[in-house]
Amino acid sequence: MNDVPNRPSGAREDPDHPGWLSYGDFPSGSFAGATGKLLFKADGEGRAITRMFPTAAHMNLGGSIHGGAVMSFIDMALFAGGRCAGMAEGHYVTLDLTTHFLGRGRAGEPLDAHVELIRQTRSFAFLQGVVRQDGEPCYSFTGTLKRIRDRS
Repeated sequence: MNDVPNRPSGAREDPDHPGWLSYGDFPSGSFAGATGKLLFKADGEGRAITRMFPTAAHMNLGGSIHGGAVMSFIDMALFAGGRCAGMAEGHYVTLDLTTHFLGRGRAGEPLDAHVELIRQTRSFAFLQGVVRQDGEPCYSFTGTLKRIRDRS
């Protein structure tokens, strides 16, 4: 049962990070598993924070966090962070995601996606945010999620 408002389905209090929710460990070998531990929590009305812990496995050959790893994290932040920010419960798919690379992320320091739910309609959720590392903006993003309704 989802006993906490705006808690993403399957999320639970993370035992290693008080005040944060997580899904626990993603299945080994899964695409989501490549992101590593994902944490999330509400951050006031219409806002949330989603956190990942980049490692050497997330780096590109130039010594920065790989753009694919960044965009995967942001995509996951739209869902978990969006739900914590007040997005209606349901099944969604990503309709669009725009990311601006403002700085270089590095391994060893958490990335925090500050997610804001801009508007929710019956069919769409519009979100935006900034990813920060050590308080400095690294990436900004906007995204739209489409709610899929089962017609059966």
